[in-house]
Amino acid sequence: MSAIITDQFRILNAETFIKSFTGVGGTANNYYTFLGHPDPTRTLVENYGDSNWAGSPPDPRDSFEQENLYYDSMMFLKKIGTSDVSRVVRRINWTVGTTYDVYKGDVDINKASLVTNAKSLYDSNYYVINSEYKVYVCVSNGANPERPEGEKSLFEPNFVATSVSQAGAIDDGYRWKYLYTLTPSEIIKFTTDDFMPVPSNWGAGETAAVKDAAVDGKIEHVIIKARGSGYQKTGGSSTATIDGVPILGNGTGGTVTIQISGGEVSSVVIQNGGSGYTRGLIRFDSETVADVAGGGAGAEFEVIIPPKGGHGADVYRELGAYRVMMYSKYDNEDDYVTGNTFSRVGVVKNPLQYDGSGLFTDQTATALGALKLKSSVGSGTTAGTVYTVNSQISQTVAVGQTAIGYVASWNPNTGVLRYYQPVGFVTSTYEGTAGNRLYDFAGTEDAAIQGAASGTPLVPDIDMDNVSALTVSGSVVQLGQTFNDGHATPEIKKYSGEIIYIDNRAPITRSASQKEEVKVVVEF
Repeated sequence: MSAIITDQFRILNAETFIKSFTGVGGTANNYYTFLGHPDPTRTLVENYGDSNWAGSPPDPRDSFEQENLYYDSMMFLKKIGTSDVSRVVRRINWTVGTTYDVYKGDVDINKASLVTNAKSLYDSNYYVINSEYKVYVCVSNGANPERPEGEKSLFEPNFVATSVSQAGAIDDGYRWKYLYTLTPSEIIKFTTDDFMPVPSNWGAGETAAVKDAAVDGKIEHVIIKARGSGYQKTGGSSTATIDGVPILGNGTGGTVTIQISGGEVSSVVIQNGGSGYTRGLIRFDSETVADVAGGGAGAEFEVIIPPKGGHGADVYRELGAYRVMMYSKYDNEDDYVTGNTFSRVGVVKNPLQYDGSGLFTDQTATALGALKLKSSVGSGTTAGTVYTVNSQISQTVAVGQTAIGYVASWNPNTGVLRYYQPVGFVTSTYEGTAGNRLYDFAGTEDAAIQGAASGTPLVPDIDMDNVSALTVSGSVVQLGQTFNDGHATPEIKKYSGEIIYIDNRAPITRSASQKEEVKVVVEF
């Protein structure tokens, strides 16, 4: 017994995922992209890095153990708003001289598309986006018995009429159905070389006219499969136009005009598309068409059935919108780190506040601990001490207890050091001793933060109590975290929520002058 999950189930899953951002059953979810995993070529810490990561990032792995490891090197997060998520489809650019597939609802594993040999409609190239970001479905590509795969498209479609139309003043055989035009926001957020968005609320606003014009089961195209021979119009002419040829099947009202030349069928044009067709056929003989004289035979036609509801009724079904893109833009928010690398992009659902008291809902977050440091000498400054990014630091927090971590960022002007602590430290060797317990750094000025590359090791500033901003050189600097006794916890609870997406990539260095746009595509 065999079974399949249909593409429509995939489209439904994409729709459900989109709705989960605003709430399904009254419950909204909070999704965040995150950047993390600095210095990925480090191999001294167990289960952390790979010496070949820069040239060949490892494939992510999916297990509960790996999920915990992904949290260990998470640095900062950005909330995905309801306007930052969209269903997307493959981007197929219109290019002059290209032959495109025609929309055909019978493409499957046993009946591949003629142009791209695709085994499903949604894998074939039957729609395009033009140079002005208008999207069209190819209703006809000029296919005929001599060129069953179709003609080359010579004229770019560029109209917004709701009826099926040709592109240029000269007929290249193509007929296009206009669907929609991308908005500037959609172009910026959701358009890439490979993907393009579909409107979020089909049938509303500017897409209303297209949806309202759709007619369920209306025939828009008929292909000549064989021209036949010996045809004459009643009265004796073998070159003639015959109107009102009925489209048979389970719909009503459909008729075509057939042109014969030298006894052969030379063209067929939709006269009335009718409605209600899920199957159609044309019989071109004297028994069916009064204007056809007896004697002709051999003409064959393929009636193309439109999508359910008609072209333009449901853009998600018509174009196969079973992918979702999530968008985030990282700039210079207080929670973000600069001067370090990241080599992992992920998405986490419903992380908790650090104390676990409820869902985290802020727009940005840091997953790093932080220390506000000062000189151990009363008149000293932090400017002369350097803690190198990704270098190891330590602090004796109690007798026989040493906190260890890595520097995520160091700002000598504010004296704020952010750090991360991979759980692999517990099985790594530190100062000649293996099998450590992982301790957090403490807000105490009795224990300096060791590991400075130059200058005197600094101590936590215990006067920093419930402080989240500093005045530096006359300007207020937001720190992104609240410090107590010179120590700040992450803003989200480690290991909370569900990581639903991971992408390992070659390391990218963040600088204060650059912005990263993250576009995550999930296929259902």
